[in-house]
Amino acid sequence: MSIKRYEQDLPAELRLGPVVAVDTETMGLNLRRDRLCVVQLSDGDGVAHVVRFAPGQYQAPNLARMLADRQVLKLFHFARFDLGVLQTYLGVGVGPVYCTKIASKLARTYTDRHGLKDLCQELLGVDLSKEMQSSDWGVEQLSERQLSYAASDVLHLHRLRAKLDAMLEREGRAALAAACFAFLPERVALDLAGWSDIDPFAH
Repeated sequence: MSIKRYEQDLPAELRLGPVVAVDTETMGLNLRRDRLCVVQLSDGDGVAHVVRFAPGQYQAPNLARMLADRQVLKLFHFARFDLGVLQTYLGVGVGPVYCTKIASKLARTYTDRHGLKDLCQELLGVDLSKEMQSSDWGVEQLSERQLSYAASDVLHLHRLRAKLDAMLEREGRAALAAACFAFLPERVALDLAGWSDIDPFAH
């Protein structure tokens, strides 16, 4: 594993693959209150690219261009939150999208454990440390432990997708998963418009 660090944006000359794993780190889980601090990416080659944002400095045209590129599939775990954060701070509608949490909920109906740590442990035999999850991501200088944590959140998503795709196909739910992924931008739009705690499909 190697980690490349950037301030505010990716280099213009950086070319990532057709499938890129993406994650974000924020000051909390409230889209209206907690700012974006870090975006990390990997195209599955064992390299994590970590972009740190200072408060109020969210001009990242190279990153935004890649996130909006319809020729690049973006892999997330719990894409709903990350898409909301990226829309709010970078002003970009991300797509197309694959979410390993949604895929897990559709494929692994024998369990209610769909966190990234649980998925990596069961499907890949990888034990992820979540020790730094609740650390201060707004610091000016990220620690090596924070960087390692951020990298681990994207370095395994390609292999997880392959495992989950096989399970979805086996259970006849691949088309249903694809429809859920396609609907994610609309679910995020509902979140940002104030319906985050309301299911409009409920009775």
